[in-house]
Amino acid sequence: MERVVFDQLNRLEADHWWFVARRNILSGVIGRVLPDEAGKADRMILEAGCGTGGNLEMLSEFGTVRAFEPDDDARDIARAKGVGEIEAGTLPGGIPFEGTDFDLIAAFDVLEHVEPDRESLAALGNRLTPDGRIVLTVPALPWMWSEHDVRHHHYRRYTRHSLTETIEAAGLTLHKITYFNTVLFPVVAGVRATKNLFGLDSAHDDRMPAGPINTLLCTLFSAEKPLVAYGSLPIGVSLLAVAGRPDNPTGQ
Repeated sequence: MERVVFDQLNRLEADHWWFVARRNILSGVIGRVLPDEAGKADRMILEAGCGTGGNLEMLSEFGTVRAFEPDDDARDIARAKGVGEIEAGTLPGGIPFEGTDFDLIAAFDVLEHVEPDRESLAALGNRLTPDGRIVLTVPALPWMWSEHDVRHHHYRRYTRHSLTETIEAAGLTLHKITYFNTVLFPVVAGVRATKNLFGLDSAHDDRMPAGPINTLLCTLFSAEKPLVAYGSLPIGVSLLAVAGRPDNPTGQ
């Protein structure tokens, strides 16, 4: 992504409703995937494509965190936050920390940035422990493609079916898949469709809303936490999936 996008992400990720609520939702899912608090001290966690490090503190609540990021500027910003060990790395062939297998691999809005998505998932799967899990999120619904996706250098948006196919083609077992960001879906979809129809600029989609609006949006989005952790939602702006190695006999 462009440096201006990383700078903006770093400014927004601490307080913007989308980042805050998404971390709340992801922590609920991870708490279900890794329920044994007693094993936290020995648990190894990898974040693929950590960006400017907005998820590192949340992930550190579940174990020892390592991360990789291909962009030099983003990696420096993430390291300055002082959470975990962060190295240069790329997907699919440049995953660092050779010799370490991970109990959890997080890939939050990463897969859409790499052209070989199946190969990248397969490479991450090869770094899981036998009972390990990949938790990943991606933008959903190709018809919602907009200038926002172009600015963030996305290759694609996914449907439930296409993401399932990608995971299975990577040789992984799918344990959970659900849309999310469902409560606000009508608003987001309406805005995206209107801008696409009339060719309006989407460059300011990521701006911080006014305080009361930001709080309201965060509350509405965060309300999905138990629904995403324990169930499945039929439509949404994003998709979440949990996958594991095919020789893993247990499901979650």
